[in-house]
Amino acid sequence: MEQMIAFLTDPANWQDQAGIPNRLIEHLTISLLAVACASAIALALGFYIGHTGKLQLLGINLANIGRAVPSYAVMVMLLPVMLGLAPVLGYDPQIGLRFLPIFLAMLFLAVPPILVATYAGIQQVDRDLTESSRGMGMTERQILTRVELPLASAVIVGGFRVALLQVIATATIGAFLAGGGLGRYIVDGIALRDNGMLYAGVLLVAGLAIGTDVLLSWLQRRLTPRGVRLATESSPTTAELA
Repeated sequence: MEQMIAFLTDPANWQDQAGIPNRLIEHLTISLLAVACASAIALALGFYIGHTGKLQLLGINLANIGRAVPSYAVMVMLLPVMLGLAPVLGYDPQIGLRFLPIFLAMLFLAVPPILVATYAGIQQVDRDLTESSRGMGMTERQILTRVELPLASAVIVGGFRVALLQVIATATIGAFLAGGGLGRYIVDGIALRDNGMLYAGVLLVAGLAIGTDVLLSWLQRRLTPRGVRLATESSPTTAELA
């Protein structure tokens, strides 16, 4: 504990490229960028599956595959491919070493929870509401954006919340492939047998994950329609029914 406090209170560890602020920015950059790109894929596919009821089997299979493949294995498999493509595509080999394998692995990790939450949230909307909307002359796009999406927004944010937390926690292993982020303190702490650095890295990753979870939990609650929230709060619990 004393070693961890000494590491966190040392001004040298809050400066330069290896400092905590820069490592935090690196960690957030890779995490947010991966989840943003995953959202662009998963939301579009989830909206289509949930609204039309088609391609459900594809969505389920994609989610299962994404959950079954270990992220570190994906990074290791992509590493030689990204390095080999660097001369062909003209990007810096360092990008193929430090960024692309980690980014793509986090992208694959983030797609399943967002995809499942999106089409599940859209599908759970009362079909009577959508049929009534069609009867009023609303287009399919209007039904999706004005009826289904507002009612499913809390569920979708829940999927986004799960995805971001998984990525923040898992992105730490990118440091094993020379990546940056807060995982650098964990990997370097193990290599150097520096317990202060190691425990500080664990604490920083945990703190980032907990802070993100609290923020998204508040946002999820705010996006839950007031009528649904009141109905949930007023419904009897299992203990009360017993």
